[in-house]
Amino acid sequence: MRTRRSQFSGNPVSGHRTVLLHEAIEALNIQKSDTVVDATLGGAGHAKEILNHLGEDGTFIGFDADRNAIERAHASIDRKQGQIHLVNANFRSLTGELEKRAITHIDKALFDLGWSTFQLSEGKGFSFLADEPLGMSYAEGQQLTAAVIVNEWGEESLADIIFGFGEERYSRRIAKAIVTARTARPIQNARELGDIVKSAVPAAYRYGRLHPATKTFQALRIAVNDELGALKDGLESAWNALRPGGRIVVITFHSIEDRIVKQLFVGWEKSGEGTRITKKPIVPGKTELESNPRARSAKLRAIEKNKHA
Repeated sequence: MRTRRSQFSGNPVSGHRTVLLHEAIEALNIQKSDTVVDATLGGAGHAKEILNHLGEDGTFIGFDADRNAIERAHASIDRKQGQIHLVNANFRSLTGELEKRAITHIDKALFDLGWSTFQLSEGKGFSFLADEPLGMSYAEGQQLTAAVIVNEWGEESLADIIFGFGEERYSRRIAKAIVTARTARPIQNARELGDIVKSAVPAAYRYGRLHPATKTFQALRIAVNDELGALKDGLESAWNALRPGGRIVVITFHSIEDRIVKQLFVGWEKSGEGTRITKKPIVPGKTELESNPRARSAKLRAIEKNKHA
């Protein structure tokens, strides 16, 4: 799916830094003959390292809803390393996509819920500083777009998603400003929306660590792609396909995602199905944060399926 989180700041960038790479690989504990799912290929940073740990008998299945991510992976992954399947689909379709390939069980699964910096340059309206159409969908041809939401949804619904998915304290002011602006003409441009949000919040809030439109754009992206519903579906599908002794590792970047992951992991542990490897999430160390400040919000959680499950 995606791999984050530049906080939508600045102009499109050319590189992508994989977050918590070594910690994720260590938590997965990959064996050479494993069948491993990378649910979010993104920049393929984790994928390359996973493949380095797999042998000729290993199987790798990489998912991404963004066709461009699949194309990048095709170009950068060594196709000689075991059996490799690159799947242009959202990870919520994991069960069906595995069945298509006659894969009945998996040993490991990684969900890096970060947002790839590559996507800032794809013209989909993810950046509030870009003169791009307000799309924000990972998959092509999707009917629900950010433009539909900001131009057609009611003020209360707008406020609810901006607060609920973006945890934006000025959600009602922002929603009101959006509705007022669209009465003059439809809002179709990402930069235009960013300016509307900026003008709606208090002056002091405009000059904080994050751009004032960051949380609103996050909320719209989550709503357009149903990211939270997809996360639940994808994790449950991976858990059902996981062999006893297998592991799932998830890297989240904001509290809503982390809460969903924690609740699922705790539930599986309480039911006796799994054992959490990380009671508290693993976070980036000082060295990684110094070289990649965008990693500051990352949290890694891991769980192992009990052998009697």
